[in-house]
Amino acid sequence: MERKKASDYPQELLNLFDKYVHGDIERRDFLEGAQKFAVGGVTATMLYESLKPNYAWAQQVPKDDSRIKSEYVTVDSPNGNGTIKGYFSRPANATGKLPTVLVVHENRGLNPYIEDVARRFATLNFIAFAPDGLTSVGGYPGDDEKGGKLFSTVDRAKMTEDFIASAKWLKGRADGNGKVGSVGFCFGGGISNTLAVRMGSDLSAAVPFYGGQPKAEDVPKITAPLLLHYGSLDTRLNAGWPPYEEALKANKKVYTGYVYEGANHGFHNDTTPRYDEAAAKLAWTRTVDFFNKYLRG
Repeated sequence: MERKKASDYPQELLNLFDKYVHGDIERRDFLEGAQKFAVGGVTATMLYESLKPNYAWAQQVPKDDSRIKSEYVTVDSPNGNGTIKGYFSRPANATGKLPTVLVVHENRGLNPYIEDVARRFATLNFIAFAPDGLTSVGGYPGDDEKGGKLFSTVDRAKMTEDFIASAKWLKGRADGNGKVGSVGFCFGGGISNTLAVRMGSDLSAAVPFYGGQPKAEDVPKITAPLLLHYGSLDTRLNAGWPPYEEALKANKKVYTGYVYEGANHGFHNDTTPRYDEAAAKLAWTRTVDFFNKYLRG
């Protein structure tokens, strides 16, 4: 399938798709709303198919890349769903103790894009773990639409505990340097903010990409430095950024926030047309620099 960009679509259609992706409307509602953009032999279903993730686009680091070792591991989560399975990736020839990064997926489960992000970190000399929040319902089903449906069935509080258990497991690894950072996208961005609140000084850095913000009264509990990425067209989530920033300032927290002009929600995800190459690459460089600064010291 030919790769399209966000600019190839009307913004209203992208916003409609965003509502569908986040469970605010059903697929049939999206198709109904997309009907008015279906012109010139293009059907609403064709528009839907073209907006869906194409995982052939995602692979920046092949699974068998000789620079890294990757495997699936299971971590105990007594306060969550009992256990959580995830994708574990680290440098093949690591020397010394390395910083660790928890990679938290969107509201679809551990898909190939998130696994690739974990491998990207491993090539940069980090130990990375990408847990699958869908473990308790059989794991990511190989399809984002099915993953989204399964996601809504998992107890959210228990799933949060699964990610906390994963971060603590990473922090305590003998081959790690005792510092763990969290990076998350969409739902995972919200989890990265939550981990900053819940883990206090046990978390050394957090990078939420377009993540839901914590309550203002929880901000004093944050000790980890934060790097926050937002897309300017993501009005739904951006509404929560000014009050969050106000609370961070009032509590003298270490943070940097960026709003990427002309970028949509999900701009880092290189499997969909919402991907914004310039914004994604800049945000990634900033993220790696941030983790190098706060996790290697």
